[in-house]
Amino acid sequence: MTKKHCLLIAVAALGVATTACADAGEDTATESENKDIVNESGFPIVKEPIELTFFTGKSEPNSNNFEETYVWKTYEEMTDMKINFELAAFDGLAEKRNLLFASGNYPDAFYSARLTASDLATYGEQGILIPLDDLIEEYAPNFKSALDKHPDLRKGLTMPDGHIYSFPSYYDPDFLPMLIGVPLWINDEWLDELGMERPTTTDAFYDYLTAVKNTPELAEGEVIPFSGTNMTEIRGQLQGAWGFGNRGVGHKFIDVDPENEGELRFFRTDPKYKEFLEYLNKLYTEELIDPEVYTHDSAQLLAKGAEGRIGAVITSNPETLMNQDHYSGGEALEGPHGDKLYSHVKPPLVHVGAFAITDKNEHPEATVRWIDYFFGEEGATFYFMGKEGETYTKQEDGSLEYTEEITDNPDGLTQDQALASYITWLGGSYPGYVQEHYFKGSESLPNSIENGEKAAANAPEEIWNAFNYTREEQQFRDSVGADLETFINETEDAFITGRKPLSEWDDYVAQVEAMGLEEYMSIQQAAYERYQEVD
Repeated sequence: MTKKHCLLIAVAALGVATTACADAGEDTATESENKDIVNESGFPIVKEPIELTFFTGKSEPNSNNFEETYVWKTYEEMTDMKINFELAAFDGLAEKRNLLFASGNYPDAFYSARLTASDLATYGEQGILIPLDDLIEEYAPNFKSALDKHPDLRKGLTMPDGHIYSFPSYYDPDFLPMLIGVPLWINDEWLDELGMERPTTTDAFYDYLTAVKNTPELAEGEVIPFSGTNMTEIRGQLQGAWGFGNRGVGHKFIDVDPENEGELRFFRTDPKYKEFLEYLNKLYTEELIDPEVYTHDSAQLLAKGAEGRIGAVITSNPETLMNQDHYSGGEALEGPHGDKLYSHVKPPLVHVGAFAITDKNEHPEATVRWIDYFFGEEGATFYFMGKEGETYTKQEDGSLEYTEEITDNPDGLTQDQALASYITWLGGSYPGYVQEHYFKGSESLPNSIENGEKAAANAPEEIWNAFNYTREEQQFRDSVGADLETFINETEDAFITGRKPLSEWDDYVAQVEAMGLEEYMSIQQAAYERYQEVD
């Protein structure tokens, strides 16, 4: 038997074993026998030391043990709570996580473990993950404040059974440079050399890319007119020029029909979407898009950028990632029908399941207080910035800045390397509330802030977080829905590369409809209505 088959059998066995608990999420008591040892406020959190184990995802480069970093050594002293972080690399994390659930040998909590909405709904319903609603009300004033301030956050976290099972990774919706994520950057030096204005339309963008291709002397190596990490990012960035993605890139197949406001639209078979694919096909077949966009990884893209070979690129920030300071981002491109939408805006609820507590945890109240600290101003500054005077300083205007020890390390360490012994959020997927004044990633640099201001004029009026689905709906999405989405993505790639002629569009649309599109949309509609109903 293959490893995959063993996992499926183990998960199935778990489902049988927990059938009697199918509605545990409705009735599970959230109070523990140990609630009396929890202090109502301040530090330490508990009146006597306790020890817990968290299963923890981490990025591969940041290989230090969490317990040895400044933030966790200090926090253990502050709280009297010792946390054993069982680290697992993000690569293969889902399989490791599923095996833990299936074996029944799971930890007290899942920290930075990328639990999906489906995980939360399934294991919450089975009683493995505990509902947090009452605990948040009593023990999480910082997070409760965020829920009250941002209604969309509560919508995204509430599972179909009406409960919240997790603390998320959440970006302040006002911090737009963080949400636009991977903007379209254009090489200003090459614009000057070509004597061209910054393109503001899709036609002008095509003209610029063509000029780059026809001017090989712009770079020492082979010029690359346009590139990105993958075609998904390119589609997400440019589709707004045809009016698609008007609720952000959290939903890659549906948005709102502009002619029937409030009705969902499946836009990937829209006639105007065919025009969009024709545009991408023109860019690709005329070698204006990097031919390796389907095969290279992010490291290879950054290496090309560092060599100064790219005319336009979709990435977080060329200055920090490619050491190229002559790129600038800009407003959305205008398409052939007058659409000018900055569609590549991420939902603020980036990771719905960044932190969840299991039924094995004998101290849920203390654990909620433990995580809630990082959703407040003091805790977030500590978590993201490290130690005042060593890793950061507070300026006269109240702003926070990393010290030269971090930004210009005397030992030649990069900023991330210099920070790694202090903090652990590097690599992402952390539970927390990201706001501009204490988050100092590349998204907070002046050029990123400028991009955000430009994008704001054409950003969607409303950004949807991911919808949450019932067990039956998720079963459809994992089977028929997954097949449908895979077929669409693969066929679109064939259209873009020219392996399949766009003259076959009508036959393709008919096949999509025959594969279960009507039921797919009925499920999306039901999930959307629940999403809208959450107060």
